[in-house]
Amino acid sequence: MKLAEKDILGYRFCRMTLVETVELLAKWSEEEQERARYFCCVNPHSIEVSRKDPEFAEAIHASDLVTADGTGIIIASRILNAQIPERVCGPDIFPDLCTRLNTAKAGTRMFFLGSDDENLAVLERKFRQEFPHLECVGTYAPPFAKVFSDDQNAEIISRVNASGADILWVGLGAPKQEKWAFEHCRKLNVKVVGPVGGVFDFFSGRVKLPPQWVQKIGGISIYRLLQEPRRLWRRNLNGPIFLMRVLGQLFREGRYKPSADKSCD
Repeated sequence: MKLAEKDILGYRFCRMTLVETVELLAKWSEEEQERARYFCCVNPHSIEVSRKDPEFAEAIHASDLVTADGTGIIIASRILNAQIPERVCGPDIFPDLCTRLNTAKAGTRMFFLGSDDENLAVLERKFRQEFPHLECVGTYAPPFAKVFSDDQNAEIISRVNASGADILWVGLGAPKQEKWAFEHCRKLNVKVVGPVGGVFDFFSGRVKLPPQWVQKIGGISIYRLLQEPRRLWRRNLNGPIFLMRVLGQLFREGRYKPSADKSCD
């Protein structure tokens, strides 16, 4: 796995394309390991939240793969010369990996954790239609809780392990889903855990993704803000803070050298 040559604010991002990321995850879905591998799709908001949430920071650092989820990370990569080729986020990873496995590894078993029963029913129906050679071996919408109790965690783990799933998709929202994957990856019998946030809503059609041209220019955050301003306005304030800290890293590393002052003769 190729990693960025320089960390971005202490986090090591992979510098793979979406295609390379999907190939790696497909390979992981076939490999037996001592614990389930999990990836984190990290954006500027995640990094800023992790500053006040040590458990979230630990979960990201301990993950097997950190991808650049957001245009802000790509901008930071260019500023720091981290050589991250493109944005790789959950709404791209999920359909592309499923398409890859539907063709190359029929019978791959998947479990969906999160959301609500109504949304999961729509998601499962659409999943079976679009990926007929894959298996949806279970869905579960746990009761809402900021932190699951020991009994709730035991119930979730029991359901997932009993299903025989190869891949567990987790849609509990960040940072809850990443912390849950980190805490329980050694108890899960799956090969890959994918914390993918709002992907369940996107795939079911509950929330609309922006047109492709908006995605290509990095306008997803603005598009979603216009859709859900009351819920998302605060998180968008983290973008400027993140970029200021990236510039601070650039100065600390001594790679920004202002031009020498040339006084007039």
